[in-house]
Amino acid sequence: MTEADDIELLRQYAVENSETAFAAIVGRHVNLVYSVALRRVGNPHAAEEITQAVFIILSRKAKSFSHKTILTGWLHQTTRLMAANFLRTEIRRQHREQEAFMQSASSETETWTQIAPLLDDAIAKLGARDRDAILLHYFENKSAREMAAALRVDEPAAQKRLTRAVEKLRAFFAKRGVTLTAAAIAGAVSSNSVHAAPVGLAATVTAAAAKGAAVSASTLTLIKGALKIMAWTKMKMAILAGTGLVLAAGTTIAVEEIQRHTDENYPWQVESPTSDMLNKIPPLVKIVPTKFPNKKTSIEVTRGPSSLGIGVRIQDILVAAYDAEGYFYGRKRFRMLLLTKISPARYDYIVNLKFSNVEAMQQELAKQSSGNVEALQLELKNQFGLVGRRETIVTNVLLLKVKNPNSPGLEPITAENQAPLNQKAGEISFQDQQGLQTLAGALANDFRMPVLDETGLTNHYYYDLKWNPFGGQQQNQLNLKQALIDQLGLEVVQSRAPIEFLVVEKVKN
Repeated sequence: MTEADDIELLRQYAVENSETAFAAIVGRHVNLVYSVALRRVGNPHAAEEITQAVFIILSRKAKSFSHKTILTGWLHQTTRLMAANFLRTEIRRQHREQEAFMQSASSETETWTQIAPLLDDAIAKLGARDRDAILLHYFENKSAREMAAALRVDEPAAQKRLTRAVEKLRAFFAKRGVTLTAAAIAGAVSSNSVHAAPVGLAATVTAAAAKGAAVSASTLTLIKGALKIMAWTKMKMAILAGTGLVLAAGTTIAVEEIQRHTDENYPWQVESPTSDMLNKIPPLVKIVPTKFPNKKTSIEVTRGPSSLGIGVRIQDILVAAYDAEGYFYGRKRFRMLLLTKISPARYDYIVNLKFSNVEAMQQELAKQSSGNVEALQLELKNQFGLVGRRETIVTNVLLLKVKNPNSPGLEPITAENQAPLNQKAGEISFQDQQGLQTLAGALANDFRMPVLDETGLTNHYYYDLKWNPFGGQQQNQLNLKQALIDQLGLEVVQSRAPIEFLVVEKVKN
């Protein structure tokens, strides 16, 4: 039976209100929709609810499909968008437990475990014809002849399109550190992409969509949110066809700028972001390959509980996701214990679930921060399979102590010498508000291990430390140690101490 029959069945339902016709469509596609939803949200109950909502929307839009529509493609895209909206809503409400988002229990091979969290986003990045080829062949189990008929091309052309689409998937996964052959990907997708929906779900869906049976409030919320997203997507395409894309805050991006980039780029991916941008961007949590792979430096900006990073490593995103209480400046990279391999690639990320208000009450800011942190943790878990935990470990450290109490290098803070932290090769200047904790953290960058402030100093200090950073790492450290003594009257002493580390590992199935 060809895909043209799907549209004919939809027309029968739309014109004749044929429940039988709609039930046939549900029976044919319910496994696909349920599998995509389950893969995205990792929760069987939520996947059932999303499946029901997708088919209710289909019933409402039954009259709008043309004979050229590949219904499989429409269902996949709608399910993916609805699942993403579901996750964002759950995170904002902070009602979902962290453990609910486990990787799909249906993973049977290492290959499938690697690609499952990325698969639906990868398919969504394909062009419509390539996406339809993948879905028809691997998700709907169509033969080459049936696929060709649905795509309205001959069999060789259909097979060529399928091969090209799989190769694009391979490239997508490779950019995210998952290196597999096209054959391995095709085999894993063919074997694992679609799983049987729970018994009775098709009947429940048909009753809700075709008969108008009562559904839960949460399902109605899903439907309402999905329809808004679909309306916005349609409007955005119309705007792009005109003169530019206008963001809610009034920022305009020229059409030429949008068209110059691939569909993996987003308006917030700019070379020099500012914290003000976070007030103008709708609620969003995203980690994508960097738009600026040749840029040698990274940049991160924050505004209240929200943050945005360009060209950063996975380690930096992990720190942003798990460092709710904060490490002292510079120490974060030396207080992370990796128990699994991390991709060396650079990424752009944003976590901006609520518009921040830096003048809001501290309690409200803490509440917002918690939501953003949890959202970023979830994205790292879903996309890369990475989870972190705090653990105290006894390790090698340097203790920052006073050697010459009367050194003139530590000056009391005045109106004239107040300045933000400036750290570059051979120089650290800053004003520490209480003691020298920030200096200790900054020194860790050069000493390559945690530095703890044990000076006992509690006043507010300004310092401008300079030394010769050249001659290799060992010489740089020797010069820095001498500069600390000569300029600030401080020394670093080797020791061991319990330090709180961020331990990162792969999620356990």
